[in-house]
Amino acid sequence: MQHGLGINVNDINDRIDFCNYLSVAQIFLQDNFLLKRPLEFSDIKPRLLGHWGSCPGINIAYANLKARFPAMQFILGPGHGFPALQANLFYDGDLQEYYPDATHNLHGIEYVCKNFSWPYGFPSHSSPMTPGVIAEGGELGYSLATAYGAALGRPDKFIAVLIGDGELETATALASLNLNKLLNSDGNGHVLPILHLNGYKISAPTIYGRSSERELLQLFRGFGYDPIIVDGTRTEEFQLALDNLKSNTFIIMKTPKGYTGPREVDGVKIEGNCAAHQVPLPNAKTDKEQLKMLENWLKSYKFEELYERFAYENR
Repeated sequence: MQHGLGINVNDINDRIDFCNYLSVAQIFLQDNFLLKRPLEFSDIKPRLLGHWGSCPGINIAYANLKARFPAMQFILGPGHGFPALQANLFYDGDLQEYYPDATHNLHGIEYVCKNFSWPYGFPSHSSPMTPGVIAEGGELGYSLATAYGAALGRPDKFIAVLIGDGELETATALASLNLNKLLNSDGNGHVLPILHLNGYKISAPTIYGRSSERELLQLFRGFGYDPIIVDGTRTEEFQLALDNLKSNTFIIMKTPKGYTGPREVDGVKIEGNCAAHQVPLPNAKTDKEQLKMLENWLKSYKFEELYERFAYENR
């Protein structure tokens, strides 16, 4: 399906699936990265660390924005969702510029997955080791202020900033909403704030996840924005929103927490719940049922097909 500016929505969806798979693989896998055989306990890392819940939303936002604004500057608020950011940096080849082993082939996938959350490898949060990152990804609240600061006096810049809905509960993030009034001029760059509204933080619902759409729209209008609500699971809808950007647009992107991941584990709701925040299958190393759930989860992305095309296009 073609969209404005010749953008193919199916290509965006394929990229999202690719990066979702790679996000999951970084958290769980130390071998069998293309699932050439059934998963075994020995394929799973001995210690599972990472934050899955925000990853699918990060991948959705990044893929949609990158298709439309390839030269954008992207600022990530929920930097604990680092597997998603790293998956996208790998996909675009940005990671390989600084880490030559992150090649666009099986060796590169093995390198990225094995070294995620691993001694002397990549940390579980974004960090200054990451190309383009200047802060530790667990420190929430500063993303919007950083975006406006980067746009100050740079009218050539287009900056997209993804803000977590838990992050927006911090005083710093809320105060930063006022910067729209101070920097909305032709002498500064364009900042596109996107609220990632997945409804939950680490152990509870977010305030904004429990707010009505009317309350959200009125809140951001009061700060001088023109807010629109987008269903992040519908790429066509996201692209239509990007078709109609204004200087003060504020996108509220709704996705279920842990979207495309396990829906229920041991009777506990995972997708669309705070239980998706970190590792949704914590016993995949020792529990046969969870191991099988992980295998089915990974297979749902049809990564082998995506990888073959990706490797061919980047040979």
